[in-house]
Formats: sequence, C-alpha cells, structure tokens
Amino acid sequence: MRAFIFPGQGSQAVGMGQALAAASPHAREVFQEVDDALGQNLFRLMTEGPADELTLTENAQPAIMANAVATLRVLEREGGVRLVDKAEYVAGHSLGEYSALCAAGTFDLDTTAKLLKIRGQAMQRAVGVGEGAMAALLGADVEKADVIAGAAVDSILAEGGPELVCTVANDNDPTQVVISGHRQAVERAVSLAKDLGAKRAVLLPVSAPFHCRLMQPAADEMHGALCDSDMRAPLVPVYVNVDAVAVSDPGAIRHLLVQQVTGRVRWRESVLRMVGEGVTEFVEFGGKVLSPMVKRIAPDANAVSVVGMDDVEALAKTL
Repeated sequence: MRAFIFPGQGSQAVGMGQALAAASPHAREVFQEVDDALGQNLFRLMTEGPADELTLTENAQPAIMANAVATLRVLEREGGVRLVDKAEYVAGHSLGEYSALCAAGTFDLDTTAKLLKIRGQAMQRAVGVGEGAMAALLGADVEKADVIAGAAVDSILAEGGPELVCTVANDNDPTQVVISGHRQAVERAVSLAKDLGAKRAVLLPVSAPFHCRLMQPAADEMHGALCDSDMRAPLVPVYVNVDAVAVSDPGAIRHLLVQQVTGRVRWRESVLRMVGEGVTEFVEFGGKVLSPMVKRIAPDANAVSVVGMDDVEALAKTL
C-alpha cells in the first residue's frame, strides 16, 4: 500500500518549481492557474524571490501547494499515473493537508490557492508581530515536549507573571517536536529545554505562533471561507492532522480543517496509523522534508521525495 504526502511551511525556497516548469507544460499550467486565481505573479516570486517576500505566510502557503500539485500533475499527465490507482491514502503536514485534498479532488486548484491565501493572511493577522513564537525541540519526544512547555508556563506564573500559552504544535517524529505560543513562554521553554531532557531547542524564523489557541481568530475566519467553498469527497481517504485518522466525508473534512488552525499537527501518529493500515511506501511531492521524518517514525517504510523531472520519471517507472 502507498500514501502520497505533501509538505508544509518551511519547504519553500527561491527557485522552487523553476526547473519543473522549464521541463513540462503541465507544470507551467499549474503555476499559471494559481497566478490567475490569486491575481498575482506568485510564480515569479517563487523563482526569483526575494526570499523574505516568499517566506511571508500568505505567499509561502500557496507557493508550496502549487509546487507540490505541479509535481503530481506532471506525474499524472506525462507519466500516465493516476492517484486513485496508485495511492490508498493522501496526507499533508499543516498547509500540506490542503495540497493533499487538492490532489485527491476535494478542492479544485483555484479554490485551494484562494483558501491558502486567506489562511495565510488570517494566521498572520491573528497575533501581533513579535507577540508569538515557535521553537523546535530536538531530541525530545512529544511527552518530553509537553513537560517542557508546561514547565515554562508554570515558571512564569510562579514569578507572578501572566498565564501564557505554550503548547505542542507539531508532533513531527520521535526526535523533533515544535512548540508554539506567547513569545515569552516559548523563549522560557527554550531556556529550560536542555535541563528537562531535550538535546537542543531552536527558535524558528516564523512570523506567527501557528497551531495553538492564539490562532482562534484565524480559525474563525477559515470557518467562513470553508463554508463558502465547494467541496467533494476525496478520491482516496485523507489522513487528517488533528485526529490522525482517515476521513472521506466533506463535512467532516471542513470541520477538521477549521480545528487544524489551532490544533496539534499529529504527523507522527498519522504515519504510524497509515503503517498500521498496511502502508509500506510514502511518496512526498514537492519537497524533501517529510520523507526523512517518515524514516525516523517507521524505519522499515520506503519513503521517496519527488521534486524534479528526473524524480518524476524515475517514480513513473516504478509505479
């Protein structure tokens, strides 16, 4: 059994999609569709930068999706491979869940691009610049990360400070967990991390504290946007971030996408459950971020990354 998987924010880089577009008219078609949907030249930003503008959440999210979907479309159109024939499940990390749903036909490309633009803008607006932060705890599992986040909040309270938010945002793999919340609390967690068992803690260069309850205004905004969007049942079930279960009902998917804005990304659990269902092969489209995580979660699984034309051609021969 096989799952097609799609990366999240952080996988963007200036030059993304350029070689694929040069090699394939089907890739160029995807990038043009996204540009038309958004009314901006996102593809030029992807290929030429500047990096700081591409990294803005409202640009990075649709850019990463476009790059992933373009890679899959080239495989489908030029490799003669249909997702429904070759994958039992799809899944994506955070915004990658939208890429997965687009790939599986729940949203069309135009709708997906517009939703991610709204999502990025809403997440940026939800918390004032500088008020929130995220940090990666390396060499720490989710139980250890929960302890570290809780200790940070408790220590600030013990000093007479306010009750702040600091919580696990992404359970990525057994060695990497991301925390999110108020900047003061996250910075305190970073300072406590090594003493509480993490090998290292690193503040992440993000513009907002994603996947924690500070994002509730963004979740409310996404509720409205998703209710106004056409949705279809996916061609294959999608493993959702919030519950780490396979879902096919459009109404349930809509509800879970709203919850996802403030909820934990349960990537490690999702991979383990897919493996438990019999998945032995994971194919990542448009990035090289999730495949290493999969190997750390399930060492016996086969995980490949498909980014360029050579990758597409090699994969088409094996499917």
